[in-house]
Amino acid sequence: MFIKILLVVVFFGLMLAIGLYCRKHSTDVSGFVLGGRAVGPWLTAFAYGTSYFSAVVFVGYAGQFGWRYGIAATWAGLGNAFIGSLMAWAVLGRRTRIMSQYLSSATMPDFFGKRFRSEALKIAASIICFVFLIPYTASLYNGLSRLFGMAFSVDYSICVIFMAVLTGIYVVAGGYMATAINDFIQGIIMLFGITAVIIAVISSQGGLLNALAGLASVSDPHASTALAKSPGIFASFLGPDPLNLMFVVILTSLGTWGLPQMVQKFYAIKNESDITKGTVISTLFAVVIAGGCYFLGGFGRLFSSQLDPAGTGVPAAGYDSVIPVMLSNLPDILLGVVVILVLSASMSTLSSLVLASSSTLTLDLLKGHFIKDMDEKKQVFIMRILIIVFIIISVILALIQYSSNITFIAQLMGISWGALAGAFLAPFMYSLYWKGVTKLSCWVNFIFSSVVMTLNIFIRPDFPAILQSPINAGAFCMLAGFVIVPVISFITPKPDKAFVEDAFSCYTRTVTIRQSKALGDD
Repeated sequence: MFIKILLVVVFFGLMLAIGLYCRKHSTDVSGFVLGGRAVGPWLTAFAYGTSYFSAVVFVGYAGQFGWRYGIAATWAGLGNAFIGSLMAWAVLGRRTRIMSQYLSSATMPDFFGKRFRSEALKIAASIICFVFLIPYTASLYNGLSRLFGMAFSVDYSICVIFMAVLTGIYVVAGGYMATAINDFIQGIIMLFGITAVIIAVISSQGGLLNALAGLASVSDPHASTALAKSPGIFASFLGPDPLNLMFVVILTSLGTWGLPQMVQKFYAIKNESDITKGTVISTLFAVVIAGGCYFLGGFGRLFSSQLDPAGTGVPAAGYDSVIPVMLSNLPDILLGVVVILVLSASMSTLSSLVLASSSTLTLDLLKGHFIKDMDEKKQVFIMRILIIVFIIISVILALIQYSSNITFIAQLMGISWGALAGAFLAPFMYSLYWKGVTKLSCWVNFIFSSVVMTLNIFIRPDFPAILQSPINAGAFCMLAGFVIVPVISFITPKPDKAFVEDAFSCYTRTVTIRQSKALGDD
């Protein structure tokens, strides 16, 4: 216990020290929200990766989908690496940085407002951000607190409040730069931690070959399909349910392309060479972290005697208990590393979420609409206040969710990602590449995804069977956007040609070379 407490205290002290050190970088809006658009490739790539992967992935998704799909769940991790990281950087990175700077937008709602010259569109986007980022934040506390409770026998509510206070302090103090530096340190911890955990868990099962052999002998007699009842199916290439596994890959991989807290990382990149470096770094990071998490979860059924003693085919304490049980017998020093690993993953994502939410509300909703006179100092002050408000709301929701057992971690995240990425992904990507996108197509897509995911919460049994899962419904909303936006754009009045040409001129504006080939302010 002394070792575990010492590791946690050192970790907390380091995070707070960095937050206080970075106060000098957060005196104006650009510094507080974007780090002055001067963040290098390593910090940006690690900020992207650590914001991507949290306790939701490590505890919720890896546990649930590892149990349901076996070793095939690793496909979700590889999808996260090559679709959610590599392709996201390649497709969105450069164009997002150039156009967002040209339009002087610091948030995704602000981008929509300026790209389509619509304050109403900006306000709608900011409201969607605020509403649907909250359940995602609540899910972070849930995953972290399960592991904290296992390692320290500490009450859930204490874990939630403690983590929230610490994150709030360093984000309020240091803004984006503190978040980026902490993300880098937390990312290093995550890389070493997940590697050590995988080796330890697999070793406890007699090594990789013995673990795979054990998994190959497992079947689920209670499964709904003959395929899932077959021995060896959980050690197979595609697992017992390839279709639903595909939806998981789509939601968790393509979803990052439309999440405000993820896309905003591209706004802060310093220069052109950082795009290439950041792409490589973030992809390799995702291969290790996401691939490792899902790979580890794929062996969950080897622990069925502890998780499912009655042989019902479902973990007795729920899917969120799979990973904690797998780790419960690790040596104390390694268990301390696991706690720090999940703390790192959760706090990096939480800090990104609260910063994105507070900046969106301040710059896109309050400024100019509810508070007319708002200088730089006042904007930063209000953002700091809203960070605290957002954390308090998410803590309350997390405690309510825990006490009433509303849903699993993965479902909370599915609702949030489905609504946000479903609403923003297609309009945002098309807006970077296609001059013909119309304002009305954005409205239709915003409304469609928000309504579908909201209804999925309240009338889920009335949905078609394949879409009753929030994960499947979220993936459906994302894919539907790629059809909705062009179809509505073709049948609605075209945008003002002169304005659109001016917006796209940023890609061909000549500096030393075309800016589409090199980033920079000069």
